[in-house]
Amino acid sequence: MWRSRRLEDTLLWKSSGCKYTCHAQCRDQVALDCHQNGSINGYPLNPLAQDHINNNQSSDSDVEKEKELRTHLTCEDIRQKVEQYNTKSRDHFKMTLNTNGMYTGFIKVQLDLRRPITVKGGGVGGVKGQEAFYLPRGSVNTLHISSTNTVRQVIEALLRKFTVADNPAKFALFKRFSREDQVYTCKLSEDEHPLFLRLVAGPSTDTLSFVLKEQQTGEVLWDAFSIPELQNFLRILDKEEQDQMCSITRRYNAYREKLEEAMRATGGPG
Repeated sequence: MWRSRRLEDTLLWKSSGCKYTCHAQCRDQVALDCHQNGSINGYPLNPLAQDHINNNQSSDSDVEKEKELRTHLTCEDIRQKVEQYNTKSRDHFKMTLNTNGMYTGFIKVQLDLRRPITVKGGGVGGVKGQEAFYLPRGSVNTLHISSTNTVRQVIEALLRKFTVADNPAKFALFKRFSREDQVYTCKLSEDEHPLFLRLVAGPSTDTLSFVLKEQQTGEVLWDAFSIPELQNFLRILDKEEQDQMCSITRRYNAYREKLEEAMRATGGPG
């Protein structure tokens, strides 16, 4: 009996989170949602999953870290970092340090917008009034800002550059960075200073880059859109629906022609 019990124990696996027990060979086929000490199903979270959880938490700690670092940096520290930044920079986007300790420079922001934006008259394409557009995803824009500009001001400046009429609160600025051969994306607080983050990280966009996205609230806040915006969305959806219907019709017409040709080749009807 003792031997059979010992053998049974070696063939069982028990989750450290919820104490669920199953056969060892069934371990990979069991999906549990129990969490304990940074693990799921008894397995330690990999760095990407753990960072994803951390990124979904409040970014207040990041703001506090930035404020603490900014406080401890002296004017001489800033001067040295600006010089080091300009030395490492491989383009003409250098930083300029003013006598009052404030510095100016350039940041590049990648656009990753999934929904259309409303453009004022005289904007993209020279449209009049307001019109909805899909901005090309992945395009990069350069902004000249100062060390005092916050994330919210950067978002507003970027929207003004494209004459976007949408509420800036619909958008968020994210930082993308690498850690241990993994790429992570983290939402920035509106009080953070992008140029300071750029200065500390250095000029390489592989180390740090900025991405403009929609606010990730889990669902679309339709109440935040105006009636003209919603009407533009409907027109875009109607056009996409018609294009999709035409594409499907062409594809099935092509299939029908091939089938009819095959039937004629074999002497069948048609």
